[in-house]
Order: sequence, then structure tokens, then C-alpha cells
Amino acid sequence: MYPVRRDVQGTAKRIMRHLCRDCPVRPELQASISSWLTEYKMENYKRYSTHLLSETDRSPLKVKPVPPTYGSPTERITGREVLRDNFDALLAADHRIVIFGEDTGKIGDVNKSLEGLQEKYGEWRVTDTGIRETTIIGQGVGLALRGLRPIAEIQYFDYLLYALETISDDLATLHWRTKGSQIAPLIIRTRGHRLEGVWHSGSPLSMVINSIRGLHVCVPRNMTQASGMYNTLLQGDDPALVIEPLKVYGLREDKPTNMGAFRVPLGVPEVVLEGRDVTVVTYGACVRIAQKAAEQLAEFNVSVELIDVQTLLPFDLDHGISESVKKTGRILFFDEDVPGGATAYMMQKVLEEQKAYFYLDAPPTTVTAQEHRPAYSSDGDYFSNPNAEDVFEAIYGIMHESDPANYPKIY
Repeated sequence: MYPVRRDVQGTAKRIMRHLCRDCPVRPELQASISSWLTEYKMENYKRYSTHLLSETDRSPLKVKPVPPTYGSPTERITGREVLRDNFDALLAADHRIVIFGEDTGKIGDVNKSLEGLQEKYGEWRVTDTGIRETTIIGQGVGLALRGLRPIAEIQYFDYLLYALETISDDLATLHWRTKGSQIAPLIIRTRGHRLEGVWHSGSPLSMVINSIRGLHVCVPRNMTQASGMYNTLLQGDDPALVIEPLKVYGLREDKPTNMGAFRVPLGVPEVVLEGRDVTVVTYGACVRIAQKAAEQLAEFNVSVELIDVQTLLPFDLDHGISESVKKTGRILFFDEDVPGGATAYMMQKVLEEQKAYFYLDAPPTTVTAQEHRPAYSSDGDYFSNPNAEDVFEAIYGIMHESDPANYPKIY
């Protein structure tokens, strides 16, 4: 039988093991095989592992950021209105954009962030669908393959699980398995986090991000950030998932004057608060909770550096988080996923890939939700999901361990 590539590479690796021992021609032979093996591994990487995402100038990662601009005086509107006005600008500028999903059309989605847009642009551009998440995604893939720019809405993040196989098997693999010859730049829009009760309130981020490599995953903390991410993604050729935070639609934000044009870069965290003592890494709805905890900690002379990662895929491309750890020497990862979920993913990225463990003066810490879905009612939410008091106590505990005199044990 003729050897296949795995036999060739496996044999070369085993030969290299034996060359570690005494051998008269060891240095020359070791160098020769090592050079060949490096080249052969690269050939097979190109053959099997490239083109997971766009490698052309149409990559969303190459879209230049454009900050939002504001009038004087600045107008304050709700988050849902920011999204609505931004989608309005996008639909007006590009006739290829279509938006569809459950309750998306007539009522303008369950949070009214598409209010009035079906009436303005027609049922073909802003469309209601039935309760069928898998075929909503399939419809989006087909439209994207045919040159349109679809935004498929999955009403709540929990419901994404019904379509996860289609996203994972078909959408996430398309660019990779065709070596970039086919693209389907479908944007999946959904919303999640912090709704009280068992349903509509899950945050299974680790399940999703580890199933859909081949998509960008955006986790904005407010609707201006979400709008900027949509604007960026529509300039590129990659599929993506955007998870809007549920409790922000009614909160007021400054209204940008350049709707549809401002762009948030992917893979670039934002330092929300600068601090000296502890680096806190989080995203989405948890940013506001971490801000409350930081305010409480400031009363005890603890200075928090709060970082919003903004996107989980890609994650901190320039390794800015490790630069923060160099300054603080301490780090806490915080989210609403299960223990060992997305916090573990972020920890691996920062400690292993960015090698931030070199700069730590205290063990890395995580704050997560419980093992189960949030229990019913406000009390159920409080005792199921992490809250500002949990974050406070975790960070205070880190400070107590390093300086018990100035940070005595609370209880």
C-alpha cells in the first residue's frame, strides 16, 4: 500500500524522537528532517486548515473603524431607537439587505427595534416568518449564497439552539470546505441575558462559540455598539452572530448622527474603566454589573480596570488584555455562562495564548452563573446569576489574599 500524508508526517515525527539520542549523524540529519517537517506541516495546514474565514480584503477584520459622531446638543434616545434608526439607514443604502424572523415584520420585532420598517420598505425587505429557527437559518444561507445580505433574526438566544446544527454543519463550514470559493455572509441577530425565569434567559455562550467556529460572535454591551458591529459586518464577506443584551432596549443612549456609517472593529476590546489593582474581563450585559461592582469597590480603595471584550470570536487580536495584566497583576473573568464555560475560554486565550500568567501576582479567578438555568422571579435571578455583590466579593477576596491588613476579611 502507498503511504498517505498522515503516515509520512507521523513517521518523520517518530524518527525525530530517536535522533534526540546519541547518533553519529544526528546534527545534520536532525536539521534536515526538522526543516522538511516544518515545511510539510505548513503544506498540510494550508491543505486542511485555512479559509475558515475570509482571507481577502473583504474580511470584516480589515474594515477600518469609524467612531460615531454626535450633534450639539446631543440627543438622547432609547437603545431600541438607536437600532431602528441604524437599520433604517442600512436598508435605505443597500437594496440587498433583507431582514426576517419571528415577529420581525408587522410589529417590528419583540423589542420594536424594527418598528415601522416593514411599512417603509415592504414585506420583501422586512419579513415575518413562522416559528422555525432551523429553516430561518437555511433561508438566510440560501439568500446569502445568491448575493443578498440577509439578517436572520432568532427571537431569543435560547432559541438559537434549535438551529445550532444547521449553523455549525452548514454555515460555519461553507467557506472552509470550499476553500473560499463560496461565501454566505449571513448575519444572525438575536438577544439574550438577564431575563427573569427559566426560558428566554439562558447564556449558553460556551456551547455556541465552540460549535460555530467559522462565524464571528459579537457580544455588544449597548445598542450603539451593536449597531456599529452590524455596520462593520455588512462591509465584509463573513457570517456572524450578534447577541444584543435584552435589558438595554429601553435605556437611553446618545444618538449618533452618522447612522449606518460608524463601525466598531472586531476583536478589539475596549477599556471601559481604567484602574490599577485588578483587571476584570467581561462582555455584554455583564459590563453594567461589573461597573456597579467597580463603584462599590472604589469605596474600599480598590481600583478596577474593566475591559469589555466586545467580540468572543475573534478574541482580543492585539493582546490588549495581557497588557492590562502587566499593570494590575490580577485578573477576574466574569460572565453569565455556566462554570467552566465562556470564562474558561477567555482564560485560555489570555493566560495561555497571550502568556499573561507571567505577570500574575494572584491566581486567576472566575465569576459565573450557577450550573442551572436562572430560577423564576427576581430572587431566582439574583441567586442563579452572578450579581454586583458576587463580583465585589470575588475581587475583594483577591485583594485580601495579597494585602490582608488593608483589606480585612469581611465574613
